[in-house]
Amino acid sequence: MRGYYLRYVQVLLRFFPLAIAFLRDRRRFLLVGPPRQVSTAVHRDRAQRLTETMLDLGPAFIKVGQVLSTRPDIVPPTYVEEFATLQDEVPEGAGGDPLTVVDAELGDEIDRETLEPVAGGSLAFVYTAAYDGERIALKVRRPGIGAVIERDLRVIRGFVPLLLLIADERQRYSIENLAGDFEDIILEELDFAREASIMAEIDDNFADNDRIVVPETYPDLCSERVVAMEYIEGRKITDERALAEVGIEPTEMATLIARTYLKMGLVDGVFHADPHPGNLSVTDDGRLVIYDYGMSQRLTDKEQADITALYRTLVRRDVDGLLNTLIALEVLDPSVDRVQVRRVLELVIESLEGRSEITWRQIITELFARLHEFPFRIPPNVMLLMRVGTVGEGVCRTLDPEFDFLEVTRSFLVDYGFLESELETLLSDVRGDLRESLPVLARAPARFDTVFGQLERGDLVVKTDPAESTRGGDPAVGYAILAGSLFVAASVLTLHEGSLAIAVGLFGLLVLGQYVRKRHHR
Repeated sequence: MRGYYLRYVQVLLRFFPLAIAFLRDRRRFLLVGPPRQVSTAVHRDRAQRLTETMLDLGPAFIKVGQVLSTRPDIVPPTYVEEFATLQDEVPEGAGGDPLTVVDAELGDEIDRETLEPVAGGSLAFVYTAAYDGERIALKVRRPGIGAVIERDLRVIRGFVPLLLLIADERQRYSIENLAGDFEDIILEELDFAREASIMAEIDDNFADNDRIVVPETYPDLCSERVVAMEYIEGRKITDERALAEVGIEPTEMATLIARTYLKMGLVDGVFHADPHPGNLSVTDDGRLVIYDYGMSQRLTDKEQADITALYRTLVRRDVDGLLNTLIALEVLDPSVDRVQVRRVLELVIESLEGRSEITWRQIITELFARLHEFPFRIPPNVMLLMRVGTVGEGVCRTLDPEFDFLEVTRSFLVDYGFLESELETLLSDVRGDLRESLPVLARAPARFDTVFGQLERGDLVVKTDPAESTRGGDPAVGYAILAGSLFVAASVLTLHEGSLAIAVGLFGLLVLGQYVRKRHHR
């Protein structure tokens, strides 16, 4: 407990100056006074200071920043962008000796003399080692990190009530839900046996794709604290020279990355959720290598279908479909005022359509910024997929500043049968309209016959008070209007039912003949 209280005070002191600054934005003198207008530059400076503070405080707080980078419902866009730059990079020598973990987990299986350090992260270190005549990679969990994470999670839980006191009313619901979701994400990332299992599953899913490389695992060497895998060298994906040397255009690589992650999430249902440049590389023969599967997730069949629907409705700007999908994903409560939410979603679509360039980050930011007035939460799996979209798009646009993530997404959805082509969409809409109209059209001939009988007998009379003399009017003009309507109906029906279109067209000719006869007898 003593360590907990010391840590609590340490974290409080680190964040206290920034907390005072945010409180003064509301009231200049904390308890009284008008709000302050703060420039974007000031917010950007604060976001950078927050990011540096999270890096200094260690793994749990780095993960907090990474999770917040997917939560535009809680933090403003400037902070989202800055938190998205957080990567797990710490000195290799930080913390205890990771070789003690290697000894405890692998014993004599690995010759310690062959170990060479490669990288250090907030939760683990990576080494290469000799094994069965090959060079393999070992991801080794930092010694004692489990206890550190548990302590910091308690500290973070202790800060939630304070955050709720100063947060806007619309943010409180999201903060309360975030605390529990965050713990689930980081504790899963500490389980290296789970990571090895997901790696193997993703490797199987791309077995037929020779352009994607997922390092194979060595199950006999893997444990809760060690992932043993194939050692694959590659150069950083954002290295323009590396792409040029293997003859790959940046746009081609960006498209490959986007389609790879879309397949993982929408087709396979198990995905790597941390596609920052440090986890992606290109081999000498031009293949895409994906490293570090700690932040990964599996989807249930329902989650996969609902998230696919989310992508589809966003690409199609389908407001009603988007509303239904957000409720299905439990982002919105089923009891929400659907009329009000629909109006908000319409504003989101209108706002996006008015821009010359639309990115996935803009869509997510605009969507959740507009939904602030409604209680909503972002479930962990949706949160991670949002991170995949925003971070992955950032990598793609680094390779190609003109990269159109939405167009690639649309093409992917069409290729995998999740979305109809533009022509099929148009025909589908026409068929839907016709299905609704056919019952009315089927009853139209009988109704027309009744109306014409009443007209011939003089039983149907329409009385009006003419604004001017009717002398010179044309009593047969109604036949002309009716004939024109029938011809239009026949032309539409040709797309659906040829025989019915012919019948309606012939009936239109009869009405047209009646019009000509009336005109002839005038």
